[in-house]
Amino acid sequence: MKKLSIFLSFILGVFLIAPVNLNAQVYKFSGGPSGGTFQYYASAISTLAKKNKINVLASASGGAIENIRTVNSGKSTFGVTYSGNVFDAVNGHLKNDDKKYNDVKAVAYFYGAPGQMIVKAKSGIKSLKQLVGKRVGVGNAGSGAAANAELMLTYLGLWDKITPEFLGYRGAADAFKNGQLDAFWVFAGFPNAAVLEVALQEDVNLLNIFNELDAAGYFEKYPYFQKLVIPAKTYSGQDEPVNSFQDAAIWVANKDVSADLVYKLLTAVYSEAGLKYMVEVHKSAKEMSIADGVKGIVTPLHPGAEKFWKEKGTIK
Repeated sequence: MKKLSIFLSFILGVFLIAPVNLNAQVYKFSGGPSGGTFQYYASAISTLAKKNKINVLASASGGAIENIRTVNSGKSTFGVTYSGNVFDAVNGHLKNDDKKYNDVKAVAYFYGAPGQMIVKAKSGIKSLKQLVGKRVGVGNAGSGAAANAELMLTYLGLWDKITPEFLGYRGAADAFKNGQLDAFWVFAGFPNAAVLEVALQEDVNLLNIFNELDAAGYFEKYPYFQKLVIPAKTYSGQDEPVNSFQDAAIWVANKDVSADLVYKLLTAVYSEAGLKYMVEVHKSAKEMSIADGVKGIVTPLHPGAEKFWKEKGTIK
């Protein structure tokens, strides 16, 4: 009987203690497809968080739009997305979706995704409007590259006047070299490997797309894009700088996440050691800094982020 009493006391103790561990808070950070840049960022922040005794779980996802939806609903605590997508989501302008996603708040800037339109030098194409009737590689179907190509060319009244080919960068580069495309679009950091390869085999030009879009009022309608200059010599045969634009990959959080948690995570990530680790995980993180902490963000900040960036002098 005594042994049974001891055993029952032990079992009761386990049940009294267990909930503390089972209910330990886990914060889900939605990244992107396995192996993609978004997922690298989610995993890196998860690692830094755990070093600071905060249990953040990096979770693969479908990418930018899915992350907005899961963060807004609270299914994910944090996520990586594009500033432009958040702007559209907050204003009810996502494609085929007029819901306003007001529970997604910005936390920090990660890196820029610049637009690059590549044509053959001998084509004589000098502007986007000269793509009428041409075959243009616009990126994989459902990708951010394809979405931004459609947005840009639709604004100029060109989307229905080209033949869009939904190909990834490598496939588009091969088709371009083989004469199956007249131009191809890249929405990623430079120098891009596919463009580098093409430029070594073909004389190519990058279109100065910023000037054309700016004159048409594109950046007034879509204020989340930022001007960007692609330096001369970025690609073989590119002798002059090229004016373009970029969207910003950013960190977002659900509005109900505690300000203290967001503040602590930002403190860990933006420490000297934290930023060094981020660059070790993915080179694009070299763009992360205190000075550029809210670069490209045009939607409301999370209160914890607002406190952090004000203390750092990044915002007033």
